[in-house]
Amino acid sequence: MRKVIASSEAPAAVGPYSQAIAVGNTLYCAGQIPLDPASGELVPGGVAEQATRVLENIGGVLRANGMDYSHVVKATVFMTDLAHFGEMNAVYAKYFHEPFPARSTFQVAALPRGAQVEIEVIAVS
Repeated sequence: MRKVIASSEAPAAVGPYSQAIAVGNTLYCAGQIPLDPASGELVPGGVAEQATRVLENIGGVLRANGMDYSHVVKATVFMTDLAHFGEMNAVYAKYFHEPFPARSTFQVAALPRGAQVEIEVIAVS
């Protein structure tokens, strides 16, 4: 059975989707962009600041389902410029520890609201 997961620690969905859906012991999290949950606005700064906000948003969604970053088994990172991969990776390494989740990273033409980074995850308890 599927269950909608929502957290006030992450921005509300800005379209017809859920922050996350839990099916059994697996959580499928929608992509998070660097929106401040309180204001709904894009955080100021560059890739490091945006990646930090994205990962904090993901943490809020994980906590809403009784999980944390150690439960993440797969992450997908979308960036508008892979020249900033190192900056994103340095922030990412502060949130995930061995054994690291599997990960894919893609450069895309654009992201919603002018974001530079979006990350989606799958977590298993």
